[in-house]
Amino acid sequence: MRLDVAVPGLQLQSVAELQERLEAERAATPFLLFRDGEGRQQIVALPPGAAEVPIGREPDGGIRLGWDREVSRVHALLQRVAGAWTIVDDGLSRNGTFVNGTRVLGRRRLADHDAIACGRVVLEFRDPQGARVDETLKAAEEGSATHGLTPAQHRVLVALCRPLADSDHGLPATNKAIAAELSLSVEAVKTHLRNAAEALGVEHLPQNQKRAKLAWTALHTGLVTPRDLVAGR
Repeated sequence: MRLDVAVPGLQLQSVAELQERLEAERAATPFLLFRDGEGRQQIVALPPGAAEVPIGREPDGGIRLGWDREVSRVHALLQRVAGAWTIVDDGLSRNGTFVNGTRVLGRRRLADHDAIACGRVVLEFRDPQGARVDETLKAAEEGSATHGLTPAQHRVLVALCRPLADSDHGLPATNKAIAAELSLSVEAVKTHLRNAAEALGVEHLPQNQKRAKLAWTALHTGLVTPRDLVAGR
């Protein structure tokens, strides 16, 4: 499973945003994730039948980033080549297009979770279907999660966060519900959550605040992703 820390600025901020991302993941279509000039989450699906999608301040169609004056009128092009999405900037933009911090000179193939910088706007490319093979290989190679968590502790964290995908109230799962989902004892769940709380630095909080803080810290940092919640269904 992929446990990369989320792109800065794109961390989850509410249950509503989580639910929007879950819907995009379930659609199994590549999409771009970014925030507009007001800081609102935007999710733009890349149409399966489209061959080209422009990005810019004033493109004809495509993805409009009109609030950022550092973005050129037509800044870059998303193009589908042999079934894969690529990004092209062969001199279109004044200030350059960057993928994961490296300037694009011509064409670059996009991979799941690539961060595309156009001006001051960062757009994250997501490919729910293309990520599955990569995530399976990554999990097999690593054998453990980031932040010092074991795979078992990560599974408990995912179960803790799961109700946040379905409820506007934002209440994490109870120990009993987690135990039932994962076929664990309640005591084992408590131990895993206690270790996770220590790893994420929330162990000092009162018990009535700790569970919610632990769940949202896991989601906010990308330790638990919407894809993890979809995969568990």
